[in-house]
Amino acid sequence: MRLPGKIDDYKDLIMALVTFRDETATGKALDEFTLPGLPESVTARELVRLRVREEVAKYNANPTRRFNGLVMPDGAEAELNGYRMPAPRGLDWERQADAAEAAFLRNGFILLAGERQIEDLDERVDLTADPVVSFIKLVPLVGG
Repeated sequence: MRLPGKIDDYKDLIMALVTFRDETATGKALDEFTLPGLPESVTARELVRLRVREEVAKYNANPTRRFNGLVMPDGAEAELNGYRMPAPRGLDWERQADAAEAAFLRNGFILLAGERQIEDLDERVDLTADPVVSFIKLVPLVGG
């Protein structure tokens, strides 16, 4: 069956499959997950918030004393590649997303879409061209 009209008439129906990946500064993948059904173009802010919403939902489904997320929850302590919670508890994804936005603005992590560094949360990302979004956490130097 052939659909009537031009391809532009159906542009809003095109969805992207996106891979969210945590990487080291040298490009080694640490963890990743995919999300289907995203619009083909979103802002970097939307990507950060989507990523945080998904990781918090996964954690909240089975809270433990360890949270492997983009930013440290209130009351947690930093550990190697994650955060130690004082006790298992649910997290507020919007609070975590706000903290992630603030961390981005103070250079707490680098965001890459494909091979391109995103420098502004309002920058649009074409997810059909750059379906891999990488997050590289930056660690402050001791004494510097």
